[in-house]
Amino acid sequence: MIFSPEKYKIKDERMVPFIDKEEIEDFLDITINPTKEEVIAIIDKSLNKQRLTLRETATLINANSPELIDLIKDGARRLKEKIYGNRIVLFAPLYIGNKCKNNCLYCGFRSSNKDADRRTLNDAEIVQEIEALEDNGQKRLILVYGEHDSYDPDYIAHTVRLSYGVKKGNGEIRRVNINAAPLDIEGFRTVKRAGIGTYQIFQETYHSPTYAKYHLGGPKKDYDWRLTSLDRAQEAGIDDVGIGALFGLYDWKFEVMALVRHANHFEACYNVGPHTISFPRIKSSSGLDIDEKYFVKDEEFVRIIAILRLAVPYTGLILTAREPAHIRDEVMRFGVSQIDGGTKLEIGAYAETKNEEQNLNREQFVINDNRSLSEIIEELLDKEYLPSFCTACYRLGRTGEHFMEFSVPGFIKRFCTPNAILTLSEYIMDYANEEVKLKGWNLIEKEISKMNDANLEKSIREKVEKIKQGERDLYY
Repeated sequence: MIFSPEKYKIKDERMVPFIDKEEIEDFLDITINPTKEEVIAIIDKSLNKQRLTLRETATLINANSPELIDLIKDGARRLKEKIYGNRIVLFAPLYIGNKCKNNCLYCGFRSSNKDADRRTLNDAEIVQEIEALEDNGQKRLILVYGEHDSYDPDYIAHTVRLSYGVKKGNGEIRRVNINAAPLDIEGFRTVKRAGIGTYQIFQETYHSPTYAKYHLGGPKKDYDWRLTSLDRAQEAGIDDVGIGALFGLYDWKFEVMALVRHANHFEACYNVGPHTISFPRIKSSSGLDIDEKYFVKDEEFVRIIAILRLAVPYTGLILTAREPAHIRDEVMRFGVSQIDGGTKLEIGAYAETKNEEQNLNREQFVINDNRSLSEIIEELLDKEYLPSFCTACYRLGRTGEHFMEFSVPGFIKRFCTPNAILTLSEYIMDYANEEVKLKGWNLIEKEISKMNDANLEKSIREKVEKIKQGERDLYY
């Protein structure tokens, strides 16, 4: 089901490749040197919770003066506060296997890397990994697979069901997202039946000549098959999808434009944008063979996130442990709403007790934020962010168009803050040390006291009390 793009016939105009390289380049050319008034007008539109056009996005990209960049960052900060409040969603990646048929020059798992230590977890090892994650308080996973015949839709669905079935103490996994190969429609249906959350597929680079340069072999070499993959997911009934680009392969300005074009495509065709956008930067991997011309500097990276926050107000922005702690701390202010914590990328590493240096022959790339989940939660609390393990929207059917019905008018904050409080209460009771408990309860009290709805406040306090008495999995 995975590796036959030549057998797939486009039956719907929505699945025709939609990235027009010349269109993106033209918008970037005609918006050079925007005025302060133009930039302010675009920021105001975004603050009114309206998605930006490609031309408006290009205008922000071309706003190069320090004054205009500061305006964009401030606008992104205000927009994030308005829509998402101060909550940060936490998750953990779990690599199931690193066999791969693709030969992508930027990836440590590529087929030509003979130094890579190939491994696929068996069922018992998957259970051990998840138990170790649950011992730390994780509730949300993203399962990651190489692109290989071994990881077909039936196998992915099996590992999802296995993950949901692991319970240790009060620990359980309540949402399993997927980062795996493109499938055909029936393959996506198979995975959907396992009860997944978001299905992520990153285009890596939307610039087709660059894509051809770095994808030398395997199914991933087919640009169009990958580009239209999440359209097939939508046709299969998966309305919760995640997109992304790997920054550093080509000009970041083009990639930002293409991500927005991809988001606009989903809204035009399916009445819902992507649930998440990811923007990993090129980092070291085993045998890395990359032209450094387009590597993204820290100050550019912050701009990227601020621009994306303004361009797609209702899309979650994910930043992983590829980035060092100080960068993650900075960009959370400007738009990031989800981060991983306590991340280990080596196959089977969560269950290992030994603490070794990272081995790039066993990892897809190097991680630069080695903080434990507990350390990240404590630091979030210190900065008055509200850590969240919430899975309520997915489990109550608030995905796809239903999610947009709640989020676009601004009501999603009403659900997200209460559910973040409840999942943080669980974490405090089951996993936190005494110092984190004190900080956590103080922040929860502050958040409840800020609510302007007496009935909601009463309901939250009652649920928190039930959690203290031993009940679990309470949500709105």
